[in-house]
Amino acid sequence: MRKVFRELKEFEEVLDLLISYSKPEAVEEVPIDQALGRIVAEDVVSDVDVPGFDRAAVDGYALRAEDTFWVDEDRPAELRIIGRAAAGHPFSGVVEEGEAVEVATGAPIPKGANAVVMEEHTVRKGDSLLVFRAVSPGEHIHGAGSDIRRGETVIYSDTVLSAREIGVLAAVGRTKVKVYSLPKVGVFSTGDELIQPGEPLDFGKIYDVNSFTVYSSIIEDGGIPERLGILPDDYDAIKRALEDALDRFDMVILSGSTSVGAGDVMYRILEELGPPGVLVHGIAIHPGKPTVIAESRGKLIIGLPGYPTSAMTIYQSLISPLIRRWSGRSTEGGGTVKAVAAERIFGEKGRKDLLPVHVVREGDLYLTFPVPTGSEAITTLSRADGFIVMGKNEEIIEEGEVVEVHLYRGSRIADVSVMGSHCLGLERILSRLRRGGYQVKAVFVGSTGGFKAISRREADIAGVHALDPESWTYNIPFMERYEFKGKAILVRGYSREQGLILPRGNPKGVRSIRDLLERRDLTFINRNRGSGTRILLDALLREEAESMGLSFDEARRKIRGYWSEAKSHSAVAAAVYHGIADVGIGIRTAASLYGLDFIGLAEENYDFLIKSSSLGSAPVERFLSLLKDPELREEINSLEGIRVEDDMGEVIWS
Repeated sequence: MRKVFRELKEFEEVLDLLISYSKPEAVEEVPIDQALGRIVAEDVVSDVDVPGFDRAAVDGYALRAEDTFWVDEDRPAELRIIGRAAAGHPFSGVVEEGEAVEVATGAPIPKGANAVVMEEHTVRKGDSLLVFRAVSPGEHIHGAGSDIRRGETVIYSDTVLSAREIGVLAAVGRTKVKVYSLPKVGVFSTGDELIQPGEPLDFGKIYDVNSFTVYSSIIEDGGIPERLGILPDDYDAIKRALEDALDRFDMVILSGSTSVGAGDVMYRILEELGPPGVLVHGIAIHPGKPTVIAESRGKLIIGLPGYPTSAMTIYQSLISPLIRRWSGRSTEGGGTVKAVAAERIFGEKGRKDLLPVHVVREGDLYLTFPVPTGSEAITTLSRADGFIVMGKNEEIIEEGEVVEVHLYRGSRIADVSVMGSHCLGLERILSRLRRGGYQVKAVFVGSTGGFKAISRREADIAGVHALDPESWTYNIPFMERYEFKGKAILVRGYSREQGLILPRGNPKGVRSIRDLLERRDLTFINRNRGSGTRILLDALLREEAESMGLSFDEARRKIRGYWSEAKSHSAVAAAVYHGIADVGIGIRTAASLYGLDFIGLAEENYDFLIKSSSLGSAPVERFLSLLKDPELREEINSLEGIRVEDDMGEVIWS
């Protein structure tokens, strides 16, 4: 009996059906030089800082910035050169007052030094150095962990590995990465009329075309196909072959035997192989109407029409996007978008500038911002969505100007942009958000950077822990200062323990901040100005100084290394771990990652600043709901040095 088509399905409905199928979950570990285009199967967490030590950004001389505060071209500072450091060849001594060490770009910064003066601002005479320009603490230094921090999630599960991510894996020392296995697809052709190319072409026979075109297309889309030959129009032969193929492959594709002809048996076989059996029998499209789609043992079986044009039309429009998604291949080209420059963008005059930018959604508009890291950072391109082209005579793109952003192939503009201060607790939340299907972009620029990012609409969410020393209150006083009324809300996060980070075993017996003021055998590493940790230290230092009858300036001058600044908690811990400093200030979590000792000083509030115009968007609402999730709260609370209270997720300022 002739089998008629069931109700025809709309093309969009069938596409949605196929795309809903999850990729095969088999996982394998591959060398990173063979991982391009593969899909990562687990979060990759860095075991190291990048760079792993403070290093010179230019050729010049490492010195104490405070030895140059007063100099100018008419009053140079004269320092004694005590050695040289090059990339891979550190200087083993200590830079004291009035001393300097010659450094090449990439060289480790010697102990005691906190800045580098460029060679062109100096004159060397033997072992004597004349410095004609003042430098500030941290100038021309790439701090430890300034690019990637130990414990930071550098690549998230389900990320498709491009050359940029491969570079990140190499930068953190990984030689292998766990990825999802590529989809294995069995390919049949069916029909008594078909023969293999190369065989004699008898009357009434035609050469098999479809298995070769489908096979080649699967390879092009990133899958691993296997041609399984030609099946006759025979019920038992087709059924046995399909049952065997379902044991070996993630998907099976056949062509032929799908039309309404009396000899076609495909529909009946696929229905019996269920449940659920046949899902689609006929699509409202031309060519390709007779397509059959079925499911058996959780795997798809797709019967393509026998005519080559029809078969390839269905393959390219329906199957290719699914295999490319499973394989990690882009389903479309990079393309371009029109975006509004959200701030002034500066280019290199005299040369064509391909400037990496990231793009965020703001209502119906796209806003674009330069990526906040430089050419030395491994993560610059991985953070970018694309680039804008600035001509050699174009120096500035003004705020509000519409620009064309050339998206990188495979780039997807993030559903939500997160900036501010880095924290492992926030990493846990963002990991859950990503697993929920949201594209999340996270760029960690510190608390002050987070407030500024929300102010200029660059971020949807910012993690902040800024202390107002007058009221001894975190974050809330800054809402008024940045005039956030109607523009942003503040949501309660969790508490983090701040304190002194010390070498394991505390060999110098440090007990409190007072030791920094009273002892000359301690080298200190501070956080950068504007950071919440630096503000906290200064507040505690003022109290200690007052109890000792000292002014704040006197107290700062007594601390050996007060002006030595690290731009992250991880960089502080790295300096202590590597012996560059005897004591630093940061969060307990960073100390724990390095196995260091810790003396608690205070608890701080790490809260979430959220742009008002982003409220109501699906990813932000999901973020807020995660803050109330008991399982996630318990996970964050288990991190050493972090404490979650019942009010996490409550709005505390609006």
